[in-house]
Amino acid sequence: MTFYQAPSPLTALGDRLLQRVWDTFPALQRDQLALTWLVYPLSNRYPWTEDSPEVFVGVEPWGYDYRGDTLIYPASIVKLFYLVMLYESLHTGRLKASPEIERASRDMIVDSSNDATGFILDVLTDTTSGPDLPDAEFERWQVQRNRINRYFHALGWPELTAVNLNQKTWCDGPYGRERSFLGSDFSNRNRLNTAGTARLFHQVVNQGWFSPAACKAMMSLLKRSLDPADLAADPENQVTGFLGGGIPQRAKVWSKAGLMSRVRHDAIYVELDPYPPFLLVVFTEGAAQSQNDRLLPFIAEQTIAALAFGEGLGVKQ
Repeated sequence: MTFYQAPSPLTALGDRLLQRVWDTFPALQRDQLALTWLVYPLSNRYPWTEDSPEVFVGVEPWGYDYRGDTLIYPASIVKLFYLVMLYESLHTGRLKASPEIERASRDMIVDSSNDATGFILDVLTDTTSGPDLPDAEFERWQVQRNRINRYFHALGWPELTAVNLNQKTWCDGPYGRERSFLGSDFSNRNRLNTAGTARLFHQVVNQGWFSPAACKAMMSLLKRSLDPADLAADPENQVTGFLGGGIPQRAKVWSKAGLMSRVRHDAIYVELDPYPPFLLVVFTEGAAQSQNDRLLPFIAEQTIAALAFGEGLGVKQ
């Protein structure tokens, strides 16, 4: 049972899209890519783009999935999950809003700051980094840190059954208790999949978390500019070399990218006339892919080309 309609007209379009990818990037192995693609009815546009107070009434989108349940190191994509848990904690009153939480949540998503992310994870789980702890204290520390996993596992989504989201993101790497928590073989690294990421992002887009106001606030942090001047002014933007790099400038996009030495990922929601809105999550693995700034833009371009090709298949409703 999935959260989207499948099979659908996207089945043929997704297969066509992937074939274009394999043809253009023959060195890309079939097990180095995972993808989940959702397409919404053409008539759906969202309140935050129309300055409307009305709540968007969600629909079940069409979906296409390729290795969407495969667990992969998510890099900074995990920050989208921390953002959702943070906003629910604020909504329920477990956490109290503060200027520091607001500043850190913005820096975590807008600038993808690892320092800000570490602070948010500490706030969510009542843990801190530092030297190794005595065994009993370390056991308690691990239980607290795993609050993040318990939260998402409790949703009961099959896409999130086996994910692990309990690790901070790093620039140089973990030390002390954080390094011990990873395991000697790094077996406790973060693990995530494109299907779970797509479902979470879909809930934010659909205003399905806590309140419309919370979802709008999260979407405001995820909004990306495609203006070349803005991109040039920020060399570390989350558009260039990612899915947004293949989207026409006239589009409206919301996204969260992830990049490290062995992965390059992105999750994006796009509104682009005359096509139906779509949500696309792509994970790529391997050192070559992490350095390949053409692959994700190409996939985005081919997604739009597939929608244009699919007009006769009824994708436009």
